[in-house]
Amino acid sequence: MNWAWSRTAKPFTSSRNNQVGAMKDFLPAFWAVIPAAGIGARMAADRPKQYLPLGGLTILEHSLLCFLDHPRLKGLVISLAVDDPYWAALPCAHDTRIQRVDGGSERSGSVLNALLHLHAQGASDNDWVLVHDAARPNLARSDLDNLLGELADDPVGGLLAVPARDTLKRADSSGRVLETVDRSLIWQAFTPQMFRLGALHRALADSLVSNVSITDEASAIEWAGQSPRLIEGRSDNIKVTRPEDLEWLRQRHSKFGRQVSATGDIHPSSPTLP
Repeated sequence: MNWAWSRTAKPFTSSRNNQVGAMKDFLPAFWAVIPAAGIGARMAADRPKQYLPLGGLTILEHSLLCFLDHPRLKGLVISLAVDDPYWAALPCAHDTRIQRVDGGSERSGSVLNALLHLHAQGASDNDWVLVHDAARPNLARSDLDNLLGELADDPVGGLLAVPARDTLKRADSSGRVLETVDRSLIWQAFTPQMFRLGALHRALADSLVSNVSITDEASAIEWAGQSPRLIEGRSDNIKVTRPEDLEWLRQRHSKFGRQVSATGDIHPSSPTLP
């Protein structure tokens, strides 16, 4: 099947038009940032994992679609490796809503470069920014809308997350169990993570100067003394980290897939894969 890329923001087709019309009246406008300069070594693939195929597109294209289809998107910045040879060949590379910046050696540097670019383009410190993993291609529109709605007036911001389901063990250096952790207190951090541009910029910049290990945007905000809010999302909003993750997604896409509208735009056939 030939897939066309939407170069202008359009609402979802069919019954979802009414949902979009109702939502856009109260959900906050936002910028999206996609750090995509990593190589995903654990996938042991011939290219960075975000460029591996999934259902007729790359993983990265799927990760972008939920944002590009949203009526409250102000723009999207993607951080790429300086010598990235794959991006320019994608149809979305010509989408005028997407701006490219150079990525850093770590995620925090890639995100910070994108935030600096937004500031240079005139974005306000008070603007909302949503940071999303390049290899997390199954974000549900309902989760995105819920995150925006729940955090619209929050003084800090927050992130999609899922309560731990499995029994958790703390191990020693030899791989033996030290104790069983109370899972009722543990959440898995997902993306998008949603914070004000100015606050996130300051937290990331200060943590880098202080040589603090930052694994996600929420950890930078935490280090700055704030407490991000956890918004429960769907557990199938998985990040592709290992080959079995991609295999699971390919099986789901082969069953449910995406549909192409009469105008040639790509739309999910459901809010996310069931």
